[in-house]
Amino acid sequence: MPNRLEAAASPYLRSHATNPVNWWEWSAEAFAEAERRDVPVLVSIGYSTCHWCHVMARESFSDPVLAAYLNENFVAIKVDREEHAEVDSTYLAAASAFTPNLGWPLNVFVTPAGRAFFAGTYWPPTAVGQHPAFRQVLESVTDAWLTRREQVETSGNAIAQALAQSRGVESELVADFAEVIDALAAAEDLEHGGFGDAPKFPVTPVLRFLLDRGARSAEHSPEAAGLADRTLTAMAASALRDPVDGGFFRYSTQADWTDPHYERMLYDNAQLLAAYALADSAEIATGVAEFLRDRLLLPSGAFASGLDSESTVDGKRVEGFYYSLDAASRARVEAPPRDDKILTGWNGLAIEALALAGARHGNPEWIALARGAADFLLAEHVGVGVANAAGQRLVRTSIDGILSDAAATLEDSGMLAQGLLELSIATGEVHYAIAARDLIDGALAAGAAGSGSSPFGLPGGSDSVLAAQGLSTEADISDGAHPSGLSAMAAAAHTLFALTGDAQYRDAAETSMKLVGQLAAQQPISFGTALTLMSELGAPLRQLVVVTADGAAGAAGGGELTSLARTLHRAGGIGVAVSQAQGDAFAASGFELFAARTALAGEPTAYLCEEFVCRLPLTDTAALKALLSTN
Repeated sequence: MPNRLEAAASPYLRSHATNPVNWWEWSAEAFAEAERRDVPVLVSIGYSTCHWCHVMARESFSDPVLAAYLNENFVAIKVDREEHAEVDSTYLAAASAFTPNLGWPLNVFVTPAGRAFFAGTYWPPTAVGQHPAFRQVLESVTDAWLTRREQVETSGNAIAQALAQSRGVESELVADFAEVIDALAAAEDLEHGGFGDAPKFPVTPVLRFLLDRGARSAEHSPEAAGLADRTLTAMAASALRDPVDGGFFRYSTQADWTDPHYERMLYDNAQLLAAYALADSAEIATGVAEFLRDRLLLPSGAFASGLDSESTVDGKRVEGFYYSLDAASRARVEAPPRDDKILTGWNGLAIEALALAGARHGNPEWIALARGAADFLLAEHVGVGVANAAGQRLVRTSIDGILSDAAATLEDSGMLAQGLLELSIATGEVHYAIAARDLIDGALAAGAAGSGSSPFGLPGGSDSVLAAQGLSTEADISDGAHPSGLSAMAAAAHTLFALTGDAQYRDAAETSMKLVGQLAAQQPISFGTALTLMSELGAPLRQLVVVTADGAAGAAGGGELTSLARTLHRAGGIGVAVSQAQGDAFAASGFELFAARTALAGEPTAYLCEEFVCRLPLTDTAALKALLSTN
């Protein structure tokens, strides 16, 4: 039996390489093999740090008898959801027709033409409670395929047609944020903090929205600020936070934040670093930043995707044991495996958070970490292979120098672009902003050339296998665990508008948000990033540029004026400090905010603007503080 997974660009796939299942990677060849053999396809989707994925691998996919039946009657495809995000979202949507309990592992049975006709999550080798045995499921699917083929194909085609018709519907932007905040407050767990009952997730995009509303002086919302503060405080004091390493686990299975699922993901911790930094919770932010540095940083300068929930104890994999130990005890046992896969989008979140937190809290080490990740991605994930409309090819993921052929998503372009813009603002180095602009321009060009409802498109195209099957769908537009591709792209475009004054970027952001305005008002817990952007779009754009003499700028240069810019940034406005040479470089590269900004008489000079209309320059800190307090 050929081993097709041992050299995969995914640690998750590699972990299944020794299964007796004749696994295929996601490919057109796998479906062609199913067509040749006239058998259905099992698309089994999971990820490296998923506990129940490990359990099913040990119990079912490692069973030689089960594997023999699977190999004889199916073509089996193993997919890493983090590598092939579009595949995962497409089959999640299809699986919702069969089960309300969606999650991973996600096991979807499809025709050779890719039409889903049955799905479920974890199936044990023997029946347990409401869970049928995996063999029973396989036999039932085989029977349906052999004796009710027409019904199977009709069902699959109907689901595919329903998915093709599910698109964003244009509406108005959210205008009444008081109603949104009231709805979020009504969902607050007043006893334990956070939102709703178990399971309890950080929902960091919503916390960023609440922080944004709470920081806007013209429309200051103490309700929003208080809700964000209570939630962040509760999480920091709970079992969701690892007291040894400082990072946060993915979620808690109980309403009181206890009994967490112990995987620790890059996307969660990056976003929480930004949230705690904006909330000026320096101790918690420091702990998260040190977790990123000490546990997820790779020699390349990029960040790994996450840490497993399980560790090996006496030869057996055990969930959570490692995290029950103190620091000294942890040093004597085997640590949970790390998923060294480098995801472009998630690294973009880390770059954004480290740059933002480093500038706000005056920590150059965090900015240096952001720079290291950005330099790696620009060298290894951008500008390689077949060029897109902006002369680039964006790689979604790589590991050990192996580049995945998975299609990059809007999530990758948007999150990386936003991260690069934040790094440019933190360092004053224009080349990062230029690289971000190239990514955004490429997505806009692809959107203009496509037929989708969003102004943004995928420069490299969507997943080729799904597209060939007519199954390519618009990505999930909700901001659940992290920003959607649409929100990430729109947020980056709006930041670019704030620096360039080019209205096409603001227009693209606004058009994008109209696709989710109605849903965001109805389901605010699921649209935090979109709400943050709509909050920004609905208020006058405040900008503060501080220019210092050459050699005096940077995270610590410019004294109190620079500190004021850092404090304003992402707290109701855009704030940036640059040296004279850096400001001139921005202006020469088309970033209008920096045009004609000079350090008067060699002194740090502040330019406070609204929608690019600026007041007279100031060198007096007290005068600037007075202006900021009245705006």
